[in-house]
Amino acid sequence: MPGDMKSAPIGVFDSGLGGLTVAREIMRNLPRERIVYFGDTARVPYGNKSKPTIVRYSRQIVRFLMQQEIKAIVIACNTATALAIDEVKEEAGIPVIGVVEPGAVTAAAVTKNKQVGVIATRATTSTNAYARAIHAIDPSINVISEACPLLVPLAEEGWLHDRITDEIIMRYLDDLLEHDIDTLILGCTHYPLFRSEIRKLIGDKITLVNPAYETAKGLERMLAACNLENEAPLNPDEPYPYRFFVSDEAERFTEFASSILPVDVKKARIIPIEEY
Repeated sequence: MPGDMKSAPIGVFDSGLGGLTVAREIMRNLPRERIVYFGDTARVPYGNKSKPTIVRYSRQIVRFLMQQEIKAIVIACNTATALAIDEVKEEAGIPVIGVVEPGAVTAAAVTKNKQVGVIATRATTSTNAYARAIHAIDPSINVISEACPLLVPLAEEGWLHDRITDEIIMRYLDDLLEHDIDTLILGCTHYPLFRSEIRKLIGDKITLVNPAYETAKGLERMLAACNLENEAPLNPDEPYPYRFFVSDEAERFTEFASSILPVDVKKARIIPIEEY
């Protein structure tokens, strides 16, 4: 693999803001890698759209990202991973990783009583993506899913440590806790933002699986296997090791991104994604 390909960026895409938790884990765990992030803020949420629509959106985004001369793609969206990963691999022709399998592999490995809970959006729970991925590893694991639609708007409002948020989280988790789960997958990219709150509410006997972190580690392994990892440290004076693009609402995006990423996001360019 030529050296210039190793220094090429990773393409990361999501339906909007949630995938920034995946970008954050990539920045932390793969500090030598450049990132091009696309958030489809004009067409969010993906959760209430059909498979053909999600596939079309994903193909358009991949075409845009490929123009940025990327070396690999991370689908930082549970819905797009569940419904379009095969089509993304076909369209891209470069290494692709989604967020479902890395989280499923870890959950299957750490559960001791084979009772695994999943909290996710309605779209992700309706596809049974995590249950299918876990059962492909160990069919004897019982997977209990709970849709938690109110958590995404609460995250985007910044209500991460709030009494009302705690009450809503517990309302969602009550059923799961009755199943004696010992492992809980945070199956939406927004949910790692509630990790400390969830830990405080449920105690330390349940293992929390953060697919954003597991995806970053999976990406690290994938790049190594393909001989694509960047070997030179990023130059602190490099103007744009991380570039951000959106389909709408750039100002809101940069404000949210700066609040959760380890870097200050000064701008996000709006792209007319429907043209791709």
